[in-house]
Amino acid sequence: MTRDQISDKLLEIFRREFEMENPGLDDDLRETGEFDSVDAIELLLEIERFLGIELTHEEKQSAMEIRTFRQVIDYVELLAQKRNINGNPQDN
Repeated sequence: MTRDQISDKLLEIFRREFEMENPGLDDDLRETGEFDSVDAIELLLEIERFLGIELTHEEKQSAMEIRTFRQVIDYVELLAQKRNINGNPQDN
């Protein structure tokens, strides 16, 4: 799975679930997108669906420091590498 595939899918999730069209890569999602803790939980669920995995407690904890869209992309890319997820992202 490429970084571009990850980014495209995450943009789709942000549009559909959070009504955020084009989050800036380095904008603080909490400030500019009014992204709250409920949204963060929903995003983690969407990431699990996208990757077809269940996140561990430690993986969820590490997501708590994420503030920007770039960090979300980095996080999902790291998960995909760690879990050795190749091929096409799931179409959910």
